[in-house]
Amino acid sequence: MLLDRFLSYLQYEKNYSVHSITAYRYNIGSYLSFLESQEFDVNSATHHQVRAYLAQLMTIGNQPRSINRCISSLKSFYRFLLREGILQENPMLLIKMLRTPKNLPEIIQASSIIQLLETEGLFSDDFEGQRDRVVIELLFSTGIRKAELLHICDQDIDFENHTIRIFGKGRKERIVPMTGTLSLCLKRYLQLKEVKEFIKSDKLIVTDKGDDASGMFIYRIVTQRLAVISSKQKRSPHILRHSIATALLENGAQLNDIKELLGHASLASTQVYTHNSVERLKSIYKQAHPKG
Repeated sequence: MLLDRFLSYLQYEKNYSVHSITAYRYNIGSYLSFLESQEFDVNSATHHQVRAYLAQLMTIGNQPRSINRCISSLKSFYRFLLREGILQENPMLLIKMLRTPKNLPEIIQASSIIQLLETEGLFSDDFEGQRDRVVIELLFSTGIRKAELLHICDQDIDFENHTIRIFGKGRKERIVPMTGTLSLCLKRYLQLKEVKEFIKSDKLIVTDKGDDASGMFIYRIVTQRLAVISSKQKRSPHILRHSIATALLENGAQLNDIKELLGHASLASTQVYTHNSVERLKSIYKQAHPKG
């Protein structure tokens, strides 16, 4: 089956994450089902069928960003079919991405996050409390993604060189520095973890029962802890990534250096944080200027 071959290609040749493969499975599977309902297949479908499918997505209420993700999936799928010699023409060449509004990344001020981490008593001294502290400290200090955090193993931490080995999208490896505060936090947590006999995982972050942490587990920790300092509805792990990137830029870090830290494939992804800084400057200017 073509879909299975494509997903195997993404998994074994492109090293895509389970989350990404699940999204591709849904997007491509939905498209193939649509073609079948219209009595077409990938060999007979043209850009007209692709457009009809995208129009159907719009009709049932999908937002432009969601449709663009689907277009991106279809582009990858058709490139694979050309690569395998299954097709000779690519109908996606005539399909363009939809225009989407540019939403600036939401952030929490770095000073508030630092206050959260430094306020005595907010994180208990036991295993669970120090683990939660490590989650917040790691995400904020390094700007890594939630999925990257889940893949860190104890042996990826190099205390001698003050670095952590991170496996990003496509299993691309990068080395990120860690602060002295993060280093002390990790040492304290690992000491507590070492005496826990029920730990079954070699991953750095584990559940209360010693199993691999899930994305939802990390999300709950971050949401609960950030509620102490923020009333924002959105308190996801990614907001810590946005927050440290914006703080680094405002404190004089170069875009290229932030790009390397965050593991962005292109500088364009990092440049969005310049807009955050400009918008904040405009807000401060408006409040402080004597003429308003």
